Amino acid sequence: MIPREQKFFDLFDELATKIEEGGELFLDMVEHYEYSEPKIVKLKELENEADVITHKTYEKMHKTFLTPIDREDISALVNKMDSILDMIEASAARMSLYKVKILAKEIIDQAKILNKAIKKVKYIVHAMKNMKNAKMIIDACVEINTLENEGDIVMRMTMTRLFEQEKDPIELIKWKEIFERIEEAIDVCEDVANVVEGIVLKYA
Repeated sequence: MIPREQKFFDLFDELATKIEEGGELFLDMVEHYEYSEPKIVKLKELENEADVITHKTYEKMHKTFLTPIDREDISALVNKMDSILDMIEASAARMSLYKVKILAKEIIDQAKILNKAIKKVKYIVHAMKNMKNAKMIIDACVEINTLENEGDIVMRMTMTRLFEQEKDPIELIKWKEIFERIEEAIDVCEDVANVVEGIVLKYA
């Protein structure tokens, strides 16, 4: 029997680590926004590094005869993982582009939820190396879904406050777009959890 190539899991771990670095940097950025510019540049670098890992995974997938999980699952997983960091970087870039001076107060809450979800993503991706971890992986996927619901609540409350209090329509549009990008990053964490859950149910 030809052995299945297991190095894909190392690439998943590598990508998850980049995402975690990006999430932590983004949280640090919004907590200390007065020193944000170098962190925005670093986030772009991390996003580029994640892209390289993603393309390396695709390339390896096309050159490997037997993959440890189905090719469509590998493709869906790394695509969704890469999108998390894309959304984080897009949020930070918009803050710079829109010349935001003072952050809306809820953004730290949203960034904290995002970081919790990212750490769970890293956990489930690493745990996939051993399908005996199926129960723990599924439980962590449920926790990510719960965090996504928490993010939705923060988003709704934030939008309600902004529409009630913000008198400048341009500022309202700016903040709505920034918050939507962060919320999308949390949503994509849930997408990753759904992909991983499907893989576990298929192979465990």
